[in-house]
Amino acid sequence: MLFARKSLTILSLLLALAMASVPSPAFALTVDGVTPPTIVNDVNNTITITGSGFVDGAVALLNGSALSTSFLNSGTLTATVPAGFMPGTYNLVVRNSDTDFGSCACTLTINPPTPTSTPSPTPTATQTPTPLPFSRPQMRVTFSGANTKDITTDKRFKFTVNFENAGNMMAFNTQATFTSADVIPLDTGGVAVLGNISAGGGVSVDQRFVSQGSLSGKSFVTIDVTLTYYDDKGSSYSDKFTFTVPISGGGGGSGVYYTATPTGVRSGQLIITSYGTSVNPLQPGSQFNLVMTVQNVGNDKAQRVTMIVGGGGSGGSDGTPQPGGVSGGSGEFTNFAPVGTSNIQSLGDMGAGGVIQASQELIVNVSTNPGAYPMKITFSYLNAKGETVNDEQVITLLVYSLPNLDISFYRPLDMFFAGQPGALPIQVVNLGKRTAVLGNITITADTGTVENGTSLVGSLDAGGYFTLDAMLLPDAPGPVKLTLVIEYTDDFNQERTIEKTLDVTVEEGFMEPTPDPNMPMDPGMMPSEETFLQKAWRFILGLFGLDSASPASSPEMPGPSIEGEPIPAPGGGGGGGKGG
Repeated sequence: MLFARKSLTILSLLLALAMASVPSPAFALTVDGVTPPTIVNDVNNTITITGSGFVDGAVALLNGSALSTSFLNSGTLTATVPAGFMPGTYNLVVRNSDTDFGSCACTLTINPPTPTSTPSPTPTATQTPTPLPFSRPQMRVTFSGANTKDITTDKRFKFTVNFENAGNMMAFNTQATFTSADVIPLDTGGVAVLGNISAGGGVSVDQRFVSQGSLSGKSFVTIDVTLTYYDDKGSSYSDKFTFTVPISGGGGGSGVYYTATPTGVRSGQLIITSYGTSVNPLQPGSQFNLVMTVQNVGNDKAQRVTMIVGGGGSGGSDGTPQPGGVSGGSGEFTNFAPVGTSNIQSLGDMGAGGVIQASQELIVNVSTNPGAYPMKITFSYLNAKGETVNDEQVITLLVYSLPNLDISFYRPLDMFFAGQPGALPIQVVNLGKRTAVLGNITITADTGTVENGTSLVGSLDAGGYFTLDAMLLPDAPGPVKLTLVIEYTDDFNQERTIEKTLDVTVEEGFMEPTPDPNMPMDPGMMPSEETFLQKAWRFILGLFGLDSASPASSPEMPGPSIEGEPIPAPGGGGGGGKGG
């Protein structure tokens, strides 16, 4: 019986091992084909992958790069190959998980689009594209030059640049911008739209120029080209190229040559390069001197220059002189008005590039509210042809309304003694014509300690006041300087402070004498204890209506003798014995 049970147990173990060795059924991952087998990388392409064993979440890979993959069923996937993917022939791989891969015996061919301009070289069968960690368009210049070598002053010429996309992705919305300090772009304003440039493709652009001003003494001109474009994800790129174009010059010579106005017409142009005021900040009622630096940035002389503060001009609408001369009475003078002289001044002649300083005395109207006020300045002059030119521009002046405060003591100070606290009766009075909103007031001393020296002032009406009772504990006698600082925010939200110093004088402090323990004390000053006989004697005095105060209140009162001396009879008589 025991042998049968052991045999049954051994048989069960052998059966379990045999079942464990049998492999469980599994679905093998296979990739059979891809449709279409050939695509062009100028747009996003959707491919269909067939096979078996696909799971939801499977990803298609091209050269190790994951594609956007959609799961249809276990035998069909769709994937998107982005535009600009590196051209070449690839084996397609499908990944269910990190350990479950399947590759296709088929291939997917990606071709570049047909170039619209300069064709890119066709890769040979031995040229295998090297995969990059990322893709982007990259523009470069393959050719640049002018259509003539005889570039002189005021001559038109054509400048040609060839660009090539050396990246591995299409460049979208490509735009070229031409700028130069020596020549002026014509026709297009210096902007050329090149459109989309495929990877390996190229495009040529022509831009016409005219030389600006005098080119005398120069051997070449500089032209900057800024190229902007995008990739298929919308990321922007910008490349700047600088070109030098040889010229034949304009008659030799050397020196400084001033550039002309953007119109290409020889004329003066007056601008204000900087300005300032003699009073800062400006407040209602402030009288100040406005100083301006004026420069002629044109390419010709400005004759008989007249500066008109507040705006105005001279000549008719067509530039011809009119009777009445220069008009400056129509300017704006509500907030600022001229003082001492009128708002019209003559600056004389200014050559090209000339600089001059002009000034005007002005006053701020007392009714002007705080704010930023624009002021028009007009420069009227004659050009080389005798025509009237008016250059108008605007400057801005800031007007503040800062608090006008009186900070002092509201009563006479008590005497201060070293080592003893004393009161500081501080008072802040608003002397301005507007309400002042103030922050914290802080009191500090150069020596000693100030207690209760910080408080919020708040809003003070015109004529209103604020008081603060602080305490000063001086360390030593002598003068003490108090510093009072009030914080506030001005009309342009800038933090400012008002600082005031007050002086107080500290006297020498009083000190009580300290008794010397080694000094002998006068016996007469030492209190003595009253004896029994002295107390009895005071009782007897009280019976007769005499002074019976204690020796403490009557120190000079004689007492009975302790040594047995006779006690004197009280004054006013006494009893006698009967005669015998």
